[in-house]
Amino acid sequence: MMQLPPKQKLVADADAVERFASDLALVAGPDWHRRHYGVAVSGGPDSMALLWLATSLLPGQVDAATVDHGLRRESADEARMVAGFCAREHVPHATLRPPAPIRGSLQAAARAERYRLLDAWRKANGIDFLLTAHHADDQLETIIMRLNRSSGVGGLAAIRARNGAVLRPLLGWRRAELAHVALNADLPFVEDSTNADTRFDRARLRRALASQTIIDADAAARSARWLAEADEALDWAVRAAIGCWPDADDIAIIRDRAYPPELFRRIVEQRLKANDPRLGLRGITLDGVIAAMRAGRRAMVGSLLIDAIATDEHRAWRISTAPRRKTRR
Repeated sequence: MMQLPPKQKLVADADAVERFASDLALVAGPDWHRRHYGVAVSGGPDSMALLWLATSLLPGQVDAATVDHGLRRESADEARMVAGFCAREHVPHATLRPPAPIRGSLQAAARAERYRLLDAWRKANGIDFLLTAHHADDQLETIIMRLNRSSGVGGLAAIRARNGAVLRPLLGWRRAELAHVALNADLPFVEDSTNADTRFDRARLRRALASQTIIDADAAARSARWLAEADEALDWAVRAAIGCWPDADDIAIIRDRAYPPELFRRIVEQRLKANDPRLGLRGITLDGVIAAMRAGRRAMVGSLLIDAIATDEHRAWRISTAPRRKTRR
């Protein structure tokens, strides 16, 4: 890579930090510059660039954490590399490790444990927001994976820019741009070997997308943002619709006032999850439940039963808990 003269390098760095400031303000809100941020840093070029951008913009307001799942031999060295960089730059850093080995679906379980550890660390240190380095290329990969699962509006919104205390200000940045930031600032970084491990769906997809020029990742990221807004609008419409029911506070009741299919689908999902928050309803399963309801049949989801009830206006159903099966002795 061509080395920039010192003056040009400073301008390029200032431009990157200014761009980051604008993106952070969009997701963190009007008081973004007064907040305390935690950065999830794996040691890869994306997260190291994020850490550099955040600390350059808000010195003294940024902590960092690295999660070492212990799943790869090199992960401990990577965590030490990040810790060493943070010590040199006077950034508070913590290495977080799961209390027990990761079990189940490896990537999904590791992801869930990573966010659990990071959120506990955030709360323990009085940190307002956790920043992650997800970018436009990650967004495109997620959208395509969701398409392969027949996802609807909510699923195709993919990676959200804000999810509770988790902020993702780099969704408008490309992977190559972040690598350029890391190289330009002489940041140390490592490449996670699992990113090239074709046993994983995302790694295979990433390899396939690397050479294609048809799909525009920036355009896909904008579409995902608009889909997220549409998803929020539909959820607002569901709350407004239920709020008009005479028995809106009774979570056992589902009413249909000739709602559009997507709105009714979300009403049913919202009511079922209100009765059992553990329910994971996929599109095909939910459509099957609604088909049974409309056909006048009893529907069952997990431990919940849905039965039609008599009403003077439109159609309505009641949710109840299925009786426990008697065990044979």
